[in-house]
Amino acid sequence: MGPLEITGSVRLVLGLVTGILFGFILQKAQVTKYEKIVGFFRLTDLTVLKVLLAGILSGMVGVYALHNLGLVNLHIKPTIIGANVLGGLIFGVGMLLLGFCPGTCAAAFGEGRLDGLFRGVVGILIGAGLYSEVYPFIQDNFLKLGDYGKLTIPALLQVNAWSVIIALVVVMGGFLVWLDRTGHRRSTEEFAGRKHPGGHTVVPR
Repeated sequence: MGPLEITGSVRLVLGLVTGILFGFILQKAQVTKYEKIVGFFRLTDLTVLKVLLAGILSGMVGVYALHNLGLVNLHIKPTIIGANVLGGLIFGVGMLLLGFCPGTCAAAFGEGRLDGLFRGVVGILIGAGLYSEVYPFIQDNFLKLGDYGKLTIPALLQVNAWSVIIALVVVMGGFLVWLDRTGHRRSTEEFAGRKHPGGHTVVPR
């Protein structure tokens, strides 16, 4: 248990506050919109990808920095190929059809959108209930398929964790900058293409 381990009512309050902040960020990033999620899968709108990459980078640096300072402990989840592949496929198909992931559907409901409640939050509860019924039948077979234990990329490469982190920050950070500049240039070109030579905006039919 690290020094920052929080228990009791303080933990509940902290969870509420960080949840509100997380929802605010999702809403401001506009990833609570159905068209943003679908656009991500169709590769026509990469806003979701930018948010995901930014979250991975900030979380990776923050968690390992706190760990190195002795403030938190790492809790590595086991790598189970069967469960990861099947779970990823179900999650991806559900996210594409619904237009939400678990976090964004809750944020959409917070905006007052009923699809976030009935198709999102209720769907999560139904899915959790179904999984709890199926779990006893798959826990000792399918969920053990390809169980490699608690793996990390630094451990596999046998290098210091910060070597991987710095490399990923440079590569993924550069990719994020490129995505942002490419998207901004494309938006500018599309806007300019809708204008007459005289400068009047053309409204497409």
